[in-house]
Amino acid sequence: MPTVLILGAGSDMAVAIARQFASNKYDIQLAARNVASLSALEQDLHIRYGVTASTHTFDATDFTSHAAFYTALPQPPDVTISVFGYLGSQERGQSDWNEAARILHTNYTGAVSVLNIIADEYAARGAGTIVGISSVAGERGRQSNYLYGSAKAGFTAYLSGLRNRLFHKGVHVLSVQPGFVYTRMTENMKTPAPLTAQPQDVAKDVYNAVKAKKNVIYTKWFWRYIMLIIKSIPEGIFKKLKL
Repeated sequence: MPTVLILGAGSDMAVAIARQFASNKYDIQLAARNVASLSALEQDLHIRYGVTASTHTFDATDFTSHAAFYTALPQPPDVTISVFGYLGSQERGQSDWNEAARILHTNYTGAVSVLNIIADEYAARGAGTIVGISSVAGERGRQSNYLYGSAKAGFTAYLSGLRNRLFHKGVHVLSVQPGFVYTRMTENMKTPAPLTAQPQDVAKDVYNAVKAKKNVIYTKWFWRYIMLIIKSIPEGIFKKLKL
């Protein structure tokens, strides 16, 4: 069976992605800081879908541990999906560097650190798929979340460059741009229901895009056009808006 590594496997979106791939007969490697919290999911994936599931300790911001983490996996994965992220508090991060650093390192630096390692192994192998869950928040800075958005903007640019580099090595890189998604991370936000996806929606879109070898997807699909409109607003007008 092919194997998928899910980085940040404790989130609602990651659980949905794990189930989606397991239902299509992928063995699952679940990686997160708190592996004890993944034990029930590990057993359920094995019993429900008949696949091999394993758990692995992974801390996105412990950069020096990433190489050892990857080499310790029972087998190199065919697909790696970076799901981890931290929304954090924009207001607190404006004056508290520790909060700002956590937002930046979790959403950008940590992803670059671990994916650089995996990209090198995939390039040497001449095969593999890397999926990065970014965000439409990175497409234009807004006063309400520009720390998070700037990190996601960097991650989106990183994935684009990685795709350009690894295409010549036979490696597929997929950028995923979700809009609003109902998760624990957004449960305190008031999001418009028609524009908000369920984690299962994102999981299906990711799986289908991996199989179709797409480069960039928006989920839900209409966010591509919403962001096109938002990006087209002149800066002189945009800066006056409260978004």
